[in-house]
Amino acid sequence: MKVLLSCAAILLAAMTSQCAELPDVLGFWKTVGNSSKLEIYPCGDKLCGKVAWLKNPNYVNEKDGPIDTPKIDRKNPDPSLRQRPIIGLQVIEGLTAMSDNWWEHGKCYDPESGNTYRCKMHMTSPEHLEMRGYVGIPLFGRTYVLTR
Repeated sequence: MKVLLSCAAILLAAMTSQCAELPDVLGFWKTVGNSSKLEIYPCGDKLCGKVAWLKNPNYVNEKDGPIDTPKIDRKNPDPSLRQRPIIGLQVIEGLTAMSDNWWEHGKCYDPESGNTYRCKMHMTSPEHLEMRGYVGIPLFGRTYVLTR
């Protein structure tokens, strides 16, 4: 019985430590101007992100798309992907943890331009996440601050 209880305690401790290792970065983050929300989630041993919410989920200007129809990935360089809805679209993939609050070696997709960039993220506080998209080296890029 003692062996069984010891095994159960070890298993419970291992499960608790696994849960404690999940980064605080997981969850929903607002973009600048609160125009959209991204959901950061685990994908395997890396982090990914998708568009979870849009302030304006439908087109409001005819030059962008048919008015009152849901926004789609219309600027994607691959014509076969241009009909994908923006809401639910994976825009961050493959970020590898470098520390408890730093992730690198990922890719970020910008559906507004159709461009894909290398990216990295740094959680500066529990309420602020800096995401940098760049071409080549981080010096040639732009940093976006996401908030809870």
